[in-house]
Amino acid sequence: MKAPVFEAGNVTKVFPGVLALDEVNLKLASGSIHALLGENGAGKSTLIKIMTGVHRPDGGVMKIDGQPFSPHTTRDAISSGVGVVYQERNLIPQFSIAENIFLERLSAKPLQRIDYPALYADAQKWLDLLEIDARPETQVDKLNVARMQLVEIAKALSLNTRILLLDEPTASLTQHETETLFGILNRLRENGASLVFVSHKLEEVQEICDRVTVLRDGRNACESRALHGLDRQDIVRLMIGRSEQIPQWNQRDISGDKVALDIRNVATQDGHRDINFQLGKGEVLGLYGLVGSGRTELAKALIGAGNVTSGEIRIDGEIAKIGSVADALHQYGIGYVSEDRKGEGLILIHSVLENAGITVWKRLKNAFGLLSDRAVVNSVDPVLKKLEVRTPSSRQIVGNLSGGNQQKVSVAKWLAANVKILIVDEPTVGVDIKTKAYVHELIRELADSGTSILLITSDMPEMVTVADRILVMDEFELRGEIVNDRNYDLVSERIMHHIHGSNEEAAE
Repeated sequence: MKAPVFEAGNVTKVFPGVLALDEVNLKLASGSIHALLGENGAGKSTLIKIMTGVHRPDGGVMKIDGQPFSPHTTRDAISSGVGVVYQERNLIPQFSIAENIFLERLSAKPLQRIDYPALYADAQKWLDLLEIDARPETQVDKLNVARMQLVEIAKALSLNTRILLLDEPTASLTQHETETLFGILNRLRENGASLVFVSHKLEEVQEICDRVTVLRDGRNACESRALHGLDRQDIVRLMIGRSEQIPQWNQRDISGDKVALDIRNVATQDGHRDINFQLGKGEVLGLYGLVGSGRTELAKALIGAGNVTSGEIRIDGEIAKIGSVADALHQYGIGYVSEDRKGEGLILIHSVLENAGITVWKRLKNAFGLLSDRAVVNSVDPVLKKLEVRTPSSRQIVGNLSGGNQQKVSVAKWLAANVKILIVDEPTVGVDIKTKAYVHELIRELADSGTSILLITSDMPEMVTVADRILVMDEFELRGEIVNDRNYDLVSERIMHHIHGSNEEAAE
């Protein structure tokens, strides 16, 4: 290994009731992409926050180029050449893309007027580099989740950092956007930058990273080791202490199942037209499409969070009038796991118990309209334990949990509700390997017990692993339907045929 540009030695961090980091070591070389791996709650995010001045360590030392490095604020870290792209977005929604990218340096002097034409021109260079299809003056809250993530990356890259930390940078990106990002990261590596890549997608880690540090329960399972010679199972054993257990699911015959959800000629205010499909009882129906294809917008329209302008929604054969998310849940038994856990899925200033129990409050009230904590705990606790939510207590504020554990709580609240139809939108974004496998098994178990699942995911392996049938959406229209035979190469090729078109009809 080259002489380290950054070193962390015996770094320790204690939170109330939790030893988050226990004498952790990390060495980063220049011209390297270094994977930082571990399960949710292993300490990855805590280490990143210490490196970027968000938290102060309780022990240990850090050095850059052999000199002591002890940032007290994020500005201290930035001035030392350390930048970060967090898993949770850190943008100002009402500001434009350009204003967010150059937030740290909007004007040279206080009270000086901002030169917006120059600002937009500078921002356009980063938009072109990352192939972000939006104008620099566009307000950030008008963007979808993936484009927000790319703006975060542009913001970090624009600071010309020497050490760039990326926490789940591809979680919301399509395959094409990921390939573009990897091209940029490779160029940064060639130019001598030191990059830290945090991801639960091990195929990406093996593709782009050259060294790896693994944390398990706040300690080093391995320290700054070359990735060459390590296969997927070697990495998994370091992360969780055992080999990965991949389920071998047989093809299910769902042809005779009753129809739980029947969508007939539905159009929406967002632009969907002539949407027709049926979801069988106990079926896992995949809805696949590239970012911007209209999948999430359709899901929100179906649960009353968007406007259906024409057509029919039938549930168990009866026409449904869904005017709100509350109607969808309490009248028709439809739940929705949002892709945006921070903005829509959770109330970050409330506790784990309050977030996970919000869907069952109405059902658990007694005859006098009163609700006991004990009733909520009894309903929610088994689900939290099954998902292995890492929290000192169910009273812990959700905003204090790691991103992966927040996602578990977001899923838990709908599992506790015992809905008849569950729409899951990117259910495993930011969760570790073990939890991802468990969520897949849970979806399968729910379907086997009669729950109907509409699965929206940009993760092609996840779609092929879990779904019984796959609908393909592009430009707010359904392009085709595929019966999933679990042959990854064949199914993914058929999906791409439906999206991009072909001279010959996609083979079924």
